[in-house]
Amino acid sequence: QVQFVESGGDLVQPGGSLRLSCAASGFTFSSSTMNWYRQAPGKEREWVATITSRGTVTNYADSVKGRFTISRDNAKNSVYLQMNSLKLEDTAVYYCRSPAFASWGQGTQVTVSS
Repeated sequence: QVQFVESGGDLVQPGGSLRLSCAASGFTFSSSTMNWYRQAPGKEREWVATITSRGTVTNYADSVKGRFTISRDNAKNSVYLQMNSLKLEDTAVYYCRSPAFASWGQGTQVTVSS
């Protein structure tokens, strides 16, 4: 059974930082591209970042480029999202997922507020 478990979300002030983690199971993680997505209140879910299976290529949405960094540890079946210089508009539930599967995790809430 494919599963994604996100963690690390919190309430943070504008300009602050957070590191999200995602533990994956039920498939060959080391062979899978991984994505982070987010869904803000009242908005559709949007793609945030991608990392290829070996971590050699990363891509980011324009809205987070230069502030967020995606990384992975294949030995731990985990993918991470380091978020710096957080803005109010980064408030959302964040999800990780492999595009090869339909499953979604429960997400982790990030709230940026003063």
